[in-house]
Amino acid sequence: MSLQVEHGCATVRGGTATLRDLEAHDIEAIVSYWHDGRADFHTMNVDTAKLGTREDTRKRFEASLRNGDPAQQRIGFAIDLEGEMVGYTVLSQNTTDINYSHWHIIDITRRIGGLSTALYPHRIKAYFETSAIERLIHQTSVRNAGVNRMLDKYVPVAETRWVESLDGAGALGEYHLRYVRREDVPRLFARAAELARQ
Repeated sequence: MSLQVEHGCATVRGGTATLRDLEAHDIEAIVSYWHDGRADFHTMNVDTAKLGTREDTRKRFEASLRNGDPAQQRIGFAIDLEGEMVGYTVLSQNTTDINYSHWHIIDITRRIGGLSTALYPHRIKAYFETSAIERLIHQTSVRNAGVNRMLDKYVPVAETRWVESLDGAGALGEYHLRYVRREDVPRLFARAAELARQ
């Protein structure tokens, strides 16, 4: 069962965006996103064999409902806009320093307007507050221009290389790698305030 905690909010073009714990009633919308043709597999460089069936996806997200254990392997959060769930993010926790996140705006009409940019510091803060990690690795396909453009505002690319072992449903390919540490969180919020003033 999810703890149903809110982890931050920001004002964006479409209203108030909120990051909260993923809840059981959110899961069917995520399953639909992945299995009913709305996810852009090419841009994200998805290996559809790793995705599995609808039931496989459902079970992955049921296991991602936050249970309060900081060592929980996958922790899910929902993204709401004006009270409507429009996306989600998942922290995939492996070791202190090897951890990955996934972020998807599943309502394609909400992919503009600064939603991802405004919630980014809240997202990172939530990962560190709910887990025992010290470092997060952003692993993004070079094809994914939108996500890379958003991340460029906050975290520089540390390296770009061919990656064969990927977290989640990623296929082997060329990826940008960026690293975020626990102590970076205040800087990210300062950067968000600077972006809001621009």
